Amino acid sequence: MTDDAYRAMTTADLPAILVLEDELFGSQAWTEQMLRDELADPATRWYVVAEQAGEVVGYAGLAVFGDEAHVMTIGTTLDRQGQGIGRRLLRALLAEAERRGAVRVILEVRVDNAAAIGMYESEGFQTVGLRKRYYQPEDVDAAVMIRG
Repeated sequence: MTDDAYRAMTTADLPAILVLEDELFGSQAWTEQMLRDELADPATRWYVVAEQAGEVVGYAGLAVFGDEAHVMTIGTTLDRQGQGIGRRLLRALLAEAERRGAVRVILEVRVDNAAAIGMYESEGFQTVGLRKRYYQPEDVDAAVMIRG
């Protein structure tokens, strides 16, 4: 879809983001305080939302430390998945990482999330390791992926 807009996340977005967190990540959802803490550190953190018709339909976050950046989260509403929103959010994160001087971007992704892994690979990420039982309480491993 092309009628979406991307902008920096603000605390006013938190109610919508918390609903998405619960819908997408269940027991692993971030709390309001965790998100507030992320937004309170613009020197090392950057969060973006995707909107369609004034509704938040996705969000993503980045942490940058010197020449290394970490994708903290990417989420798209279930009814909008497969429309390229997640890819555009990822590209926004990559552009911000580059703007801030990062030469390497790292992320973790559930090994059972084939769609996300495929997207990351198509954007230049390579799997470099595995974090056993990283996602709890489900005991799901995480693939560690790096670009750059």
